[in-house]
Amino acid sequence: MDLLVSTAYLPNINFFEEILRSEKIFIEKYENFPKQTYRNRTYILSANGVMPLVVPVNKGRSGKILTKDITLNYDENWQKQHFRSIMSAYKSAPFYDFFIDEFLIFFEKKYKFLIDFNFDILLKINKLLHIEKEIGFTDEFVKNVDINTKDLRFSLNFKNFDKQIITSQKPYIQVFADRFDFVPNMSIIDLIFNLGPEARTYLLTN
Repeated sequence: MDLLVSTAYLPNINFFEEILRSEKIFIEKYENFPKQTYRNRTYILSANGVMPLVVPVNKGRSGKILTKDITLNYDENWQKQHFRSIMSAYKSAPFYDFFIDEFLIFFEKKYKFLIDFNFDILLKINKLLHIEKEIGFTDEFVKNVDINTKDLRFSLNFKNFDKQIITSQKPYIQVFADRFDFVPNMSIIDLIFNLGPEARTYLLTN
């Protein structure tokens, strides 16, 4: 089955579970950009608990703008803030030193469009996880989804965080396991920094 999803910033674990279950993946470019979704935010596990990382974007005056046209806002140095937060959260993770430099470029290079920024991160993560899938973009907004396509554009949303996902993901040892119970469905980097080469196996067997 094919997969239709929204763009996402450092996508969560469930996002990659779905990719591995699918044949072809299509990213929706022509939707009206919705607020407060994974499209420009992710969640990591810090010393103080779950922490959101939100990428500032320019939304335009009309209030409606296509996702493909959303540009990044650099009025504040959010790249430096995000990278510091990631380093602080995962510096003691078993595989932090092996993978942290793989992500540095995304917090140094200034992208114009959110969808390009997210896509390059997705390709990098797929490479790290040895995921070889055909990924493309929609040519127009998909209104009628084919029966052979799973549509998750509007369901992989943090507002649905503690519904079915919270009970389906198997616990693994996270950095602050001595302080918090297992927190499922964090950004994929939580899995990569904690499990390293075993991250792909986790995704396949979860």
